[in-house]
Amino acid sequence: MMLPGWLLFSTPSFIQIRLLDVIDILLVAILIYYLYKLIRGTGALNIFLGMISIYIFWWLVRLFEMELLAEILGQFISVGVLALIVVFQPEIRKFLLILGTRSFLNTKSRQFFSRLWHFEKASSLPINDIVGACEQMSNTRTGALIVITRENNLDIFLETGEILDARISRQLLETIFYKNSPLHDGAVIITDNHIKAARCVLPVSESTHFPAYLGLRHRAAVGISEQSDALAIIVSEQTGKISWVKDGQLKRNIKPVELKEILVKEFSVDYDKNKE
Repeated sequence: MMLPGWLLFSTPSFIQIRLLDVIDILLVAILIYYLYKLIRGTGALNIFLGMISIYIFWWLVRLFEMELLAEILGQFISVGVLALIVVFQPEIRKFLLILGTRSFLNTKSRQFFSRLWHFEKASSLPINDIVGACEQMSNTRTGALIVITRENNLDIFLETGEILDARISRQLLETIFYKNSPLHDGAVIITDNHIKAARCVLPVSESTHFPAYLGLRHRAAVGISEQSDALAIIVSEQTGKISWVKDGQLKRNIKPVELKEILVKEFSVDYDKNKE
């Protein structure tokens, strides 16, 4: 069956690229981009890269006709699809939810591309408000857990809490973690310099080396930093001490001025602009 002439581009005689081929490549690129957005900054990305490495290794083994090793790896590759479904079940669920929402399907082209490549300019993180709230809660021994996201926005964990999408302020953070507040139990998640949600449930660390005298706030802070690239801040309800966690590493008993320096360094904010 011959395609209409307008579906063909003029190319060298040995290559013919159809308009449908270009559309096909574009759709695959968009699909890969959204899959990357779902798993970036999480442990799932490392798992995905590891499985790709195994596939490449299996392909090389077959190329060099190493039959025994190729057979062993082939058995692993044959169940790879099922393994991917099990490992990436939360990400697959989230991806299908995004595709099924009316807001996604009805997005205008300009809004779609703005969302796709993040044309909007991000505001700076209000470090003074965060540090000031932590210092006050430390003085009053008010327990708190604040998670600041990076590449991964932790949408899966946002669903477990109360969506706020509010501007960050010292007063709001102190109010959320006030002992009689219905939102104080759980974590506050900060994304794009906004308090996206409060009372969020986080995964706890399963490390056998975790200190037994530390509570669930510290264990949850370590757990979320193990599964994502987020940074977590903890204020102990028992001692009032401030701690912070990055990449599963817990640093305890830090001063407010140290916390401020850490946030300035981690989020590339001009230090002079955040001086009191």
